[in-house]
Amino acid sequence: MAETALGASSSYVTVADWIVSWADPQLLKIDYAAKHVALTAKNWWQVALVGGIAIGAFLSMKLSGARRAAISPIWKRALGTASPMKRYALAFNAGFLMLLGARIADGCTSGHGLSGLAQLSVGSTVAVAAMFAGGILAANLLLRRI
Repeated sequence: MAETALGASSSYVTVADWIVSWADPQLLKIDYAAKHVALTAKNWWQVALVGGIAIGAFLSMKLSGARRAAISPIWKRALGTASPMKRYALAFNAGFLMLLGARIADGCTSGHGLSGLAQLSVGSTVAVAAMFAGGILAANLLLRRI
């Protein structure tokens, strides 16, 4: 377990490779794909984790009766009265870009941060602080508070 970090981005690769391998079994000749589709606990625990997060969030929302605005004011200004399909397309594309970046970086920032902090890594502590500072700065710039 020492070589497995806490994270979730690999679960998307595992599921996508598994689905695509049905249509084209030749995909499994590629080492990267074969490594992620292999029936090992290392691959499938993250899939179970992501599924559990989604189910848990949905149940929590339903049981609490919580509701939120369908779209934040900043995006409402940008999208105007866009159709739900346009908003779903934007959300899908943004999620895809985030996932692509996570895979290029060999994992997502939160996974690297959580794993590194759990191992008391100084580099991860600095990285997580920088991520939070960057997020706060970006949010303030987008909301025009700076």
